[in-house]
Amino acid sequence: MSAGSVTVSTDRHIGTVTFFHPQSNSLPSSLLSELAAAIQSAGHDSDTRVLVLRSAGDRAFCAGASFDELASINSFEAGKEFFSGFARVINAMRTCPKLILGRIHHKAVGGGVGLAASTDYCFATRQASVKLSELAVGIGPFVVGPAVERKVGTGGMGQLAIDASSWHSAEWALARGRYQQVFEDEAAMDQHLHTLATTLAASSPEAMAALKRALWQGTDHWEHLLYERAEISGRLVLSDFTRNAIASFKASRG
Repeated sequence: MSAGSVTVSTDRHIGTVTFFHPQSNSLPSSLLSELAAAIQSAGHDSDTRVLVLRSAGDRAFCAGASFDELASINSFEAGKEFFSGFARVINAMRTCPKLILGRIHHKAVGGGVGLAASTDYCFATRQASVKLSELAVGIGPFVVGPAVERKVGTGGMGQLAIDASSWHSAEWALARGRYQQVFEDEAAMDQHLHTLATTLAASSPEAMAALKRALWQGTDHWEHLLYERAEISGRLVLSDFTRNAIASFKASRG
């Protein structure tokens, strides 16, 4: 559960935060803590003017919560703490004074959808379909829900959350403001991402910080809301339904 990494690099005022986990970039609690800390640190780095959030590898952008860790949770406190990890990352992105560009190269599931939704401007490829699978395992996308709903609206959020076994295409996400631009392949996406990042790196840090605050106006209550939502998931993950669903998923994965 401790495998994986988070790295931060800066080049010409463009900071890049990259996370990786060998299981389709899933997120155990240790990686969530590192990711939140990296975003907070990069956000206060005076040499960084804009951030890019991405994952490594050529498969999923993010498979969401680590099923290995979910299966090991045996108390409400442990469950709440695990899901609070997603709350910390989202709040770190929300309060970061730098604009964050998302690079979504492939599929995003569950918490990965929440991470992408918490960026300020999101690039994706046509392979970057999305799925909120939490209800299918008896949990529900409670912590990431506010971030997703902020982008796709209540109707779109309901569609994703209720139809928890279906993938929704990158074009679906683009039409609802979930993504801002979608490209045929990673090369085209990276070219346009670099152009925008370079432009922002030459822009006024004060103006961008003010714009960031304006874009996130009305979300201050998330500092408490997301942890209240973590409590809901922390209780549900202990249910027999969820334990059996997670065990079945792990068995099918081999």
